[in-house]
Amino acid sequence: MDLENLIQHARGEAPADLLIENARVVNVLSGEILETSVALARSRIVGLGDYPAQDRLDLAGAYLAPGFIDAHVHIESSLVPPSEFARAVVPRGTTTVITDPHEIANVLGTEGIRFMFESAKDGPLSMFVMAPSCVPATHMETAGAILHSYDLAPFKSDPWVIGLAEMMNFPGVLEAEPEVLAKIQAFEGLPVDGHCPGLSGRDLAGYIAAGIGSDHESTTAEEAREKLRMGLTIFIREASNAHNLEALLPLVNADNQHRFCFCTDDRQPRDLLDQGHIDYMIRTAIAHGLEPIRAIRLATWNAARYFGLSDRGAITPGRRADLAAFHDLEAPSPHLVFRGGRPVARDGRMLMPRLAHDSYPLRSTMNIDWDQVDFSIDAQGRQARVIGVIPDQLVTEHLTATIESGENEALADPGRDLLKIAVIERHRASGAMGKGFVKGMGLKRGALSSSIAHDHHKRVVVGADDASMWTAARRAATLGGGLVVAEGDQVLAELPLPIGGLMNDSPVEEVRDGLDKAIAAARGLGSSLHDPFMAMSFLALEVIPSLKVTDQGLIDVDAFERVSLWVD
Repeated sequence: MDLENLIQHARGEAPADLLIENARVVNVLSGEILETSVALARSRIVGLGDYPAQDRLDLAGAYLAPGFIDAHVHIESSLVPPSEFARAVVPRGTTTVITDPHEIANVLGTEGIRFMFESAKDGPLSMFVMAPSCVPATHMETAGAILHSYDLAPFKSDPWVIGLAEMMNFPGVLEAEPEVLAKIQAFEGLPVDGHCPGLSGRDLAGYIAAGIGSDHESTTAEEAREKLRMGLTIFIREASNAHNLEALLPLVNADNQHRFCFCTDDRQPRDLLDQGHIDYMIRTAIAHGLEPIRAIRLATWNAARYFGLSDRGAITPGRRADLAAFHDLEAPSPHLVFRGGRPVARDGRMLMPRLAHDSYPLRSTMNIDWDQVDFSIDAQGRQARVIGVIPDQLVTEHLTATIESGENEALADPGRDLLKIAVIERHRASGAMGKGFVKGMGLKRGALSSSIAHDHHKRVVVGADDASMWTAARRAATLGGGLVVAEGDQVLAELPLPIGGLMNDSPVEEVRDGLDKAIAAARGLGSSLHDPFMAMSFLALEVIPSLKVTDQGLIDVDAFERVSLWVD
């Protein structure tokens, strides 16, 4: 709609397309609940109050809020492409997401980013993109692609690209590495997101001084408070494997609430479909004492303002008619969702048919030289470094343990919850492979394998014996990528992920069923983790403390260097 027509509709000189009557409008700007009507013309809100309109919709006293915004999400972690992800989150009231496609970019480079745009096109969800800053995350891994500053700069002209995504390589920032700084400078004037778990003091000051504006890695109120004082906007995260909402909520108050947003980061189908998305965070925040309008503000206006999305985030004239209606202000659960002035979901279901998936061929990403794969570990000592899994967190412990051996080979010990972990390079068939031990996965027997291993996405395998690890790893590669549970030479469950080894374009409900079966099989082998596959995938991410493993070997993240498996 041109500006002249917009003004005419707002003044009531031309009838609105739709008048939503008897609504209780959540005004996130004034902090009020307004009992009024909302007039829509095409994709815009044109006014509040009684307006002439071609059609009318009676909300019968239901609450009406701006559509929810996820401030930071990796859609690939939902295991489905954007078109299917939208079917999971839009009925929950989410109408806009800010995504960092660095998962598929680490596998397929710019080809992967373009795939994400193609999948989101013409869908019911506004997907804005932050250009991936860390492909690869660091020099201590082998990714399937490398994106330099000059590869990213052209994306700045795309209207759907609104900034630079999480700068995970905070050591590179602090050491003023030229290429790292070039990426930040290429997006000067736009939001630059941060990622600095545990960073404090002068190092934090140096990181922020480079132009970083946000962080979503705080796990304690003390950590978030220091970052808040230093000038960062805090994205409170509630992911499938990183539960930070309850810990950070006490920090939010009337004086600083404008400096917080909600994000999900990595959330898998079961949690999206059963618990919810941003709506789940709103309900949980309110249940823990956050005032309802304030909770909704964190999920709408705050994110829109941080990212400069001035056309959304509030119910006022001229803004997009992205709206969520619900009955209970104390526990919002949308029953009607509008995007761009059109109803797109009702009672938890999409109103539009599932989009047909056009052919968008992607090259193979399963390239492994199996002749070089060897799960055995030479016993070069008795004491070894061990990755310690912390349930519901991405950070790990840096442990040491006595490792049993036989015939000069270090052995897993499921009785003490000491399992083998291996990361196999799968992009270039280089034969590179990192190996070690992990405690906290809980398997008593068998093995798990996944082509999701943040952020380089090699093949990660955890197991109680080498035979099971072989079966799981080989089957996952045969699938073109995926999740596999095996015991001995038997495959117990599998979920194919043929899109870059990360996603499956089947209906999200079917993908969820496949994941549920895989998790159930993993639990049958002894794991009690909420999602052992997601927990396993983050054991390979060398930018989150404390001990991780990549195809290059064990990484001491605190020291930011490779270390030996053996300590004696």
